[in-house]
Amino acid sequence: MPLQNRVNPYGEIVASKARGTMMGNRGGKFHRDDQTLGKRRWASRHWICCDLYWKGVHHEPMGKGYTSLFFLDEVTALSAGHRPCFYCRRKEAQSFLALASPPLMADAADLIVDRERRGPKPEVKVAGLPDGAMIDAGQGPLAVLGDRLLSWSFEGYEAAIPRGSVMSAKLLTPALYVGILARGFRPRWHKSAQSLGKGNQ
Repeated sequence: MPLQNRVNPYGEIVASKARGTMMGNRGGKFHRDDQTLGKRRWASRHWICCDLYWKGVHHEPMGKGYTSLFFLDEVTALSAGHRPCFYCRRKEAQSFLALASPPLMADAADLIVDRERRGPKPEVKVAGLPDGAMIDAGQGPLAVLGDRLLSWSFEGYEAAIPRGSVMSAKLLTPALYVGILARGFRPRWHKSAQSLGKGNQ
């Protein structure tokens, strides 16, 4: 029976047999001693996305220090509200927050994104979104890549439709992170996106 530790683009934590390519946490431990979740879904507003393997460090999925979470890729993690980790991904974390406008420290960014996660999802024009943003047009999460929208699943991206076929949609990725993507941050994509995200990129 898989643990309830996989995160979808909405930020929900579910049980899935599919393997993620990145891990992260939400500021500490919030699972119970039997490795199940109660009502809590975070320990603090510091939500991060980490390397799955880093310097041979072994992470207990639900250990004493924090609740490990797993993502299909970084595009999924950003949509769920997780930023790059300063411990295992320091250079990426620094460049990520430097692309905010104005540049932000981690605490300030986490405070902004915490408010955005809790608020309603805004309706946006799809044409102007940067690669790596995620939306919901009524049929589940879609990731923007070039002139395509990629259909998300826990196993990978499964299909692509023309970006122009969707005029507007609810924005899943926090607005702060969308701005950072627009200014040049390149998130890590699952390998399944390579064959689907063709076109005018």
